[in-house]
Amino acid sequence: MACPRVGAEHIDGDKPPVFILADRGTGQRYVIPAKAADESTIRLLLADRQEESLTVYTDGFRAYEPLEADDAFTREYVVHGDGEYADEEVHVNTCESHASLTRRWLSPHRGISKDKLTQYLRAFQLRRELYQKPGRDALKHAIRATL
Repeated sequence: MACPRVGAEHIDGDKPPVFILADRGTGQRYVIPAKAADESTIRLLLADRQEESLTVYTDGFRAYEPLEADDAFTREYVVHGDGEYADEEVHVNTCESHASLTRRWLSPHRGISKDKLTQYLRAFQLRRELYQKPGRDALKHAIRATL
């Protein structure tokens, strides 16, 4: 699982923080807006993950540092500022790619209210999920998601 941040560090800023979670086991990706990009937010995002030993792959963002001392997580990271982008299986490329797609999808919707960001991100998430399903499965998934 990887979890880099996108945007600012707090919702009061110009760009609210958005986390991208990628489950390397299932291939699922989640786009989650947050009020702040801090340790407590990261812990909340990771709290409902039910794995016994959770490995978190991150970039060098300082809010992830407390995870290293926590027995519930194994943190592996790369520091882009040091010119390090991948170290065998340690990378955040999946999340960065998904973040790029998210930004590109949001860009035509200029001036999105912070209050409506969650709905826009849910629509993006649904669209990405539908692309991965064949015909009838996509239709069934769309109906389930809207009801």
